[in-house]
Amino acid sequence: MSDFTTVRYTVDGPVAWIEMNRPEKRNAQSVPMTYELNEAFDLAARDRDVAVVVLAGAGPHFSAGHDITDPDRYAEPDHCVGTWAGWDAGGAEGRLAREHEIYFDMCRRWRDFAKPTIAAVQGKCIGGGLMLAWVCDLIVAAEDAQFLDPVVNFGIGGVEWLAHPWELGPRKAKELLMTAESWSAQEAASLGMVNHVVPRDELRDFTQRLAEKIASKPRLAVKLVKEAINATLDAQGQTSAMQTAFALHQLAHAHNVIQFGEPLDPSGIPAAVRPKTTKKED
Repeated sequence: MSDFTTVRYTVDGPVAWIEMNRPEKRNAQSVPMTYELNEAFDLAARDRDVAVVVLAGAGPHFSAGHDITDPDRYAEPDHCVGTWAGWDAGGAEGRLAREHEIYFDMCRRWRDFAKPTIAAVQGKCIGGGLMLAWVCDLIVAAEDAQFLDPVVNFGIGGVEWLAHPWELGPRKAKELLMTAESWSAQEAASLGMVNHVVPRDELRDFTQRLAEKIASKPRLAVKLVKEAINATLDAQGQTSAMQTAFALHQLAHAHNVIQFGEPLDPSGIPAAVRPKTTKKED
């Protein structure tokens, strides 16, 4: 139904399935995948026959997070979804623009998607995979699902969309971020992060039935439920708190550059991925 290369888009009755389709990479999110996911959401939004969207991952794992080996990782697309262009700006400006566009603003856009969304999670859901699951309204997890935000090991306090306190509660969020330990589907359910835990071989059918149950309700009423509850979270300060967390994430990037002596060239591209030079920068 589409020309996507990293995403599979199918419609089953009133339910659109958006499936990350890089199983050989454990559905690590490249820049092209991020924009294809966004296009798939837009496709579902415009289809009047689609009432609910399910976000899933092909293969044994939901998502290994952001693809740090992606050759297009620092290539700005021709058309940004938001206004944070200029990924090639010097210093911290380019990194801030890029991460605002493809991480924070994209997640915010999907969180506010006008139709109800369900994440169907199996296997590993790591880092950026958490961000994708958390922007969905409901989460159905297979019994083998494991969740993890390991980025404190990289000197950063958490992923760019830091919803942990809202998803896990503040004390558990602190523990799981500070220790970089994983948590199971069962523990996620006990914390209120996951709606249902089901056997792995029942994940798709169970999620489809749940989506169809929601789709059978008056569509405007369902949309208004989502709007009202999201507004409640915003009134509690979720948006401003996450914007602060995103700013602190950028501070950690800048600190790591200074701490480990890695200079940024005018392009803003880290030394690990920019062309090698024979002269060491000061």
